[in-house]
Amino acid sequence: MYNDIKLEKGLYNLSGKSFTSALEELDPSAAYVGTELAALDAYERQLKRYNIRVSGTECDMVEKFFASTETAVLFPEFVSRCIKKGFDDTVLKAVTAVRTVSESSQYLGCVLDDSTAYGTTAQTVALPASTVTEGTTAVALEKIGRLINASYEAIRKQRLDVFGVMLRSIGIKLANTVVGKAVTALKADAAGVTTSSLSYSDLADLYGKFDNFNMTTVLASPAIAAKIAAMDQMKDARAKADGKMFLPFGSELVKSAAVDDATVIGLDRDFALEFITSTGLVLETDKLIDRQLDQITVSVTCGFRKVTPDAVKVLTITS
Repeated sequence: MYNDIKLEKGLYNLSGKSFTSALEELDPSAAYVGTELAALDAYERQLKRYNIRVSGTECDMVEKFFASTETAVLFPEFVSRCIKKGFDDTVLKAVTAVRTVSESSQYLGCVLDDSTAYGTTAQTVALPASTVTEGTTAVALEKIGRLINASYEAIRKQRLDVFGVMLRSIGIKLANTVVGKAVTALKADAAGVTTSSLSYSDLADLYGKFDNFNMTTVLASPAIAAKIAAMDQMKDARAKADGKMFLPFGSELVKSAAVDDATVIGLDRDFALEFITSTGLVLETDKLIDRQLDQITVSVTCGFRKVTPDAVKVLTITS
C-alpha cells in the first residue's frame, strides 16, 4: 500500500522510467479501483499520505515538502509536473500530429512517395503504387532549456499553488520557443498563395488549396490573428468558452509569436507535423531534493519534421 513505500532519490534514476512510473510499480493504481483513492495516481497518493496540499484554500507552502528526507523526494516531481502542464497547454498540441521518441540526436524518418494519381485500374494493368522509403535528410535534435534561480530561502514561505503558477509560466514560454522550430519546419518548401494585403477571401483561397486534407488549423502571429478576428466575416464565427476561436469554415485560429507578420500557415493537425524528442522535460532532481535551488536547469531536446507536405499550405503577405 501507498503508506508503506520508501521514498528515496534512486527512484528518479531508474533507466527508462519516470518517477511516477517507478512509484506505480511499487504501488499500482489498479489496486485502488472502487476505492476513494481510485482517481489518484501513485504520486498523488504520496501527497495524500504526507498531507501535502498543492492547491485550494488550505494550500501548503513550499517548505512542507522539506519536512522530512522522504517528503523532499516528492518535490522534484511537483516542479516537473507544473512545468510540464504549462509546456503541454500550448500551441504544440494544436500543430502536432504525432510525437516520436528518438534515442539519437539525429532522426531519420521515412518518406511517402504518393505522387502517382489515384483512380480506376483495368484488370490487366498494375495498380498505381505508393512507396515508403527511408528519408535522406536527418532531423538534428537541439536542446532548448532554461536556468531557474530560486533559492530555498526565497521560496520556502511561498504557497505551492502560487509557485506552481510561476513554474507553469516557464513551461509555457519554453514550449513557445519550441514552437518556433515547428513553424520553421511547417514553412519549409510549403506551397500556398500570395497576397499584397490580407483579406478574408485570401483565407478562403488558402482553405481551397486543401484537397485530400482539411485545414483544421490556421496559425498566425498575434497581430495577424487580431486582424483576422476583426474581419466582418468573423462576427458569426464559433468561439468556445475556453477562448478558442474558429473561422466560419471550421478552422481553429491559433496565434503564436513564433510566426512572423508576413505569414499565415494552414495545416491539418492530424497529418502535418511530427514532433521528435530524445527526452521528455529534463530536470536536475538531486539539487531540488537537497534544497540547492540556486541554479536548476530544465530542458527538452527536440526537432520537427513534416510527415505529409500536402497537409500544410502557407499564405504569404507581401506588404
